[in-house]
Amino acid sequence: MIPIADPDLGTVEIENVSDVIESGMIADGPRVRDFEREFADYCGASQAVATSNGTTALHAAIEGLGLGPGDRVVTTPFSFISSSNTIRLAGAEPVFADISRETFNLDPDSVRKIAEEQDVDAILAVHLYGLPCDMEALSSIAADHDLHLIEDCAQAHGATYNGQRVGSFGDVGCFSFYPTKNMTTGEGGMVTTDAEAVADRVASFVNHGRPPEGGYEHVRLGHNFRMTSIAAAIGNEQLRKLPEYLAQRRATAERFSDEIEVAGVRTPIVPDNRSHAYHQYTLLTDAREALIEHLHENDVGAKVYYPTCIHQQPAYSEFTPTVPVAEEVAEEVVSIPVHPGLSSEEISQIITAVNDFNYE
Repeated sequence: MIPIADPDLGTVEIENVSDVIESGMIADGPRVRDFEREFADYCGASQAVATSNGTTALHAAIEGLGLGPGDRVVTTPFSFISSSNTIRLAGAEPVFADISRETFNLDPDSVRKIAEEQDVDAILAVHLYGLPCDMEALSSIAADHDLHLIEDCAQAHGATYNGQRVGSFGDVGCFSFYPTKNMTTGEGGMVTTDAEAVADRVASFVNHGRPPEGGYEHVRLGHNFRMTSIAAAIGNEQLRKLPEYLAQRRATAERFSDEIEVAGVRTPIVPDNRSHAYHQYTLLTDAREALIEHLHENDVGAKVYYPTCIHQQPAYSEFTPTVPVAEEVAEEVVSIPVHPGLSSEEISQIITAVNDFNYE
């Protein structure tokens, strides 16, 4: 079976980790600061704060913006659940807007309607599957209504909108380095921002509410959401490899889009002003279960991200938004392998398997 993901860790990552272990400084330390600086530079942000994972990055970013009880955040119902869980864990309330069927991302018209009709305080935009949201439209809505803008870039490392990398548009950008992501640290996350005061609050929150100089004074409530030096040692090298990883993902995706042609199956739509990071290459079909069964029979890994909208989860039973497009899309998406570890033969095998699907 061709796997849906295949993390790539090489000898340099092993050597970096060995160096950290030999140094004895395996928790938060100078190696993490180096990774923060390098990642901020890569994204085009002035500040970055490393965290223990992508979920803690989102939570810390929301806290760093001062959002909490009584605040309401417009976001997508079609995402991994952490994008909404972190809003609630900070004490705020998610407000679900609908999505675009073309891009699977927030529909700016739906967001604007909510902003005009309801009392909201922020927008949390998820660059789903690696495709940037319509940042021009969302930035305009945020400016018009004095809203914070949060980017969930967990799946979009290196993706661009009008040539500008994600993580540099909003008040904060949040990244994940989970093993299946476009680059990994095992577990890990990062918050990017151009606001030094926000970065300071985020750094404090992830370090037990300490001030920047540390010590045993705790100026706010906080968690231990720190990244380890071991994770940062992996991340330093993974960031250097990221451009090549992206080039491979995009080349594979280009072959898929050029060569997959089968009735009843739609390949991803990428607007001209955006570059896709292809964390996932996601097809759309109303014959999903049959397609998955067919692909598995042909040794092609296929998976659904995500089969249930967030507001339809048991933990969100009190939320009843009107989001028909999101609910339809959740029943029709299926992702196929696009990771850099694919050989040319495997790519051909995937294309053949999809094209051999008998849509009825």
